[in-house]
Amino acid sequence: MKIVTIIGARPQFIKAAILSKHLMGVHKEILVHTGQHYDANMSDIFFKELEIPCPKYNLGISGESHGLMTGKMLIEIEKVLMDEKPDMVIVYGDTNSTMAGALAAVKLSIPVAHIEAGNTRGRLSNPEDINRTVSDHVSTLLFACVESAMENLKKEGLDKYSYFVGDLMYDSFLLYSNSARLKDRGDLLDQSGKPASIPDNYYYLTCHRQENAGSDKPLMEILSALEELEYPTVYPVHPRNKVRAQEIVSRLGLKKIKLLQPVGYLSSVALMKGAKKVVTDSGGLQREAFFAGKQCVTIFDYAWWPETLKGNMNQLSSPDKREILDKLNVVPVRYPDYFPFGKGDSAVKICEILNTYEKRSSNQSWSNT
Repeated sequence: MKIVTIIGARPQFIKAAILSKHLMGVHKEILVHTGQHYDANMSDIFFKELEIPCPKYNLGISGESHGLMTGKMLIEIEKVLMDEKPDMVIVYGDTNSTMAGALAAVKLSIPVAHIEAGNTRGRLSNPEDINRTVSDHVSTLLFACVESAMENLKKEGLDKYSYFVGDLMYDSFLLYSNSARLKDRGDLLDQSGKPASIPDNYYYLTCHRQENAGSDKPLMEILSALEELEYPTVYPVHPRNKVRAQEIVSRLGLKKIKLLQPVGYLSSVALMKGAKKVVTDSGGLQREAFFAGKQCVTIFDYAWWPETLKGNMNQLSSPDKREILDKLNVVPVRYPDYFPFGKGDSAVKICEILNTYEKRSSNQSWSNT
């Protein structure tokens, strides 16, 4: 098949890296980068270190409101699809790039494969939940990475073309984690652009969501909690949060918060593996911490990945200093035989289903009606 893959954000780069390796030589894949993550350390570095083929199209769309960004993506992706006439469009996850790609394809009668489908919580106040739900309902093939997502798809009446395949993030973690060694990371930079010095013992923080980092109070609570821990905290700061994080650290005189520039996937995995514990509001990092057996506290009010909560390996917390510290002091329990995200063969399973679909559809031609 001729496949167009739509990507635009960090988790999508990681998933595409592993799946593209399996598509190569069997199908013709064309990558379209919407540009949603525009910073070099949020985008370019992932293509380099994960050896992802250079996108044929880079739409350069970012930094707009949700509606404007999605609308621009829809227009430009439609142009690409009209030119390329693919047999299938692949979208990942729950970003504006996901929904724009799915809508552009379905309006041209092109089948859509949605990877990481079904992981919704029915909250229309959450932009990501909207993106994922819409993408699910217009897709031809739905690939779920956990069983709870399969249950959600069944409730939505979408189970006929839904498949539990496991999580491509776990595939990627197994493939790349051994090469993600902290001592080899020469790309860790502090806020001044100088090589960062990482202590032997530290905690790892990522915090970028608007709810936590879009105003002073929640971020102050989070950073103040981490300041009280025994060891320093390493915090790679998202570009849009850079000024606020620097001001809070300076204003409160925080000595244990080490601000870094954004890091690539391998550096993030290396930092996570070397940390005592992890604090995050990232859906991707909470899974990676779970894969590595690292205790994690997620600063959010509901669990995108309830599978990670077993044994308190991951715990939810509000952006409240006392609650964060209390959760970090809980002793977790690990279950070595618990594999809710599959066994690391998700890419193989997805390719097998795509191959079967291609055979069923071999007599159908592309249509733009």
